[in-house]
Amino acid sequence: MKRALSSPMSETAPYASKPELSLGRLHGTGPSPTRSEFQRDRDRIIHSTAFRRLQHKTQVFLHHDGNHFRNRLTHTLEVSQMARSMARALRLDEDLAEAVALSHDLGHTPFGHAGERALHACMEPYGGFDHNIQAMRVVTRLENRYAEHDGLNLTWETLEGILKHNGPLTNPDGTPYGKYADEGLPAGLNDIPAVADLRLASHASLEAQTAAIADDVAYNAHDIDDALRAGLITLDDMVGVPLAGPIVREVLALYPGVAPKRQAHEVQRRLITRTIEDVIATTSANIAASGATSAEDVRDAGRTLVSFSSAAAAGERGLKAFLFERVYRHETVMAPVRRSEAVVHDLFARYMATRDLPGRWGGYARAASDDRQLARIVADFIAGMTDPYALDEYARLFDARPEFR
Repeated sequence: MKRALSSPMSETAPYASKPELSLGRLHGTGPSPTRSEFQRDRDRIIHSTAFRRLQHKTQVFLHHDGNHFRNRLTHTLEVSQMARSMARALRLDEDLAEAVALSHDLGHTPFGHAGERALHACMEPYGGFDHNIQAMRVVTRLENRYAEHDGLNLTWETLEGILKHNGPLTNPDGTPYGKYADEGLPAGLNDIPAVADLRLASHASLEAQTAAIADDVAYNAHDIDDALRAGLITLDDMVGVPLAGPIVREVLALYPGVAPKRQAHEVQRRLITRTIEDVIATTSANIAASGATSAEDVRDAGRTLVSFSSAAAAGERGLKAFLFERVYRHETVMAPVRRSEAVVHDLFARYMATRDLPGRWGGYARAASDDRQLARIVADFIAGMTDPYALDEYARLFDARPEFR
């Protein structure tokens, strides 16, 4: 029998992250005979409690709206699949890309971005709330599954990817970078246990950058799908929308007699395919132009290398503007958003006033030495809630249940 030749795609590129060259974990572990270090990270994340909770956390539409809308878990799985696909095409380490994608939303609150805004407002006197920093707290401190240490004990590369998948946090001189130039650096950056400095001024690996752009691709395509399902928009509304409009016109012309749901799916899948193909082609050119020959070269490149083409980036901004105006700010979405923000505000205020948190969290709260420490305990507890649990706690504390319909 002839032995199959290995595909050149089976070997990672020189600029990919190499699990055998990982900086390692804070707490040493023996090598696995069957899994790479990044595969072990992925598996630890999937088996975590925080990952399971994503099933009952809002993406855009609250869980009351129906069973077929995305939740935070289905969104995460979609991001993970896209990240793996792009990583494979770019000859990166698929397992690291998947680990970052699977963990990128572990710090999200109940009720989606509305819950995050509300918790950030509550925490403003105590340093604020940032879901990326919260994800780091989850994987390094709050997940307590192991006998020998707190947290999941992930590799340095996965921690770096969770923290910096959207880019550096600081300039080389330590001043805030990007969105943090306006908002200020989030609290907790100096309290992240890792085996080595996470280098806030450098870019993350290509694998982490791939997970970040997969998040954007998933948001765009699937928020369109959910908005169509909810009846907030129609395909005709999208004919002139950047990026998606040409695909809508193409599908309506090719399949005029097909059911709208099938037309919508055709638009969605074509949008995903073409956007991902654009990212792969653009990123390949960016890597070649950068001259990167190692993962360290990527970190020191001075710019994000995984990107849309300039035309696709402009179209993506236009599409996001359309979704913001017609979907995210639609009263059907905003009315429950306002009620969910009030739930988070009220829970935070009651816990701060009474320290009446359930179970072991009540013990932590009663042992807090000052309001700042108490506030962080309360924020950890609320951020870990699912939507239904937050409503159950609200009913316990206030003898009332908010109506979202």
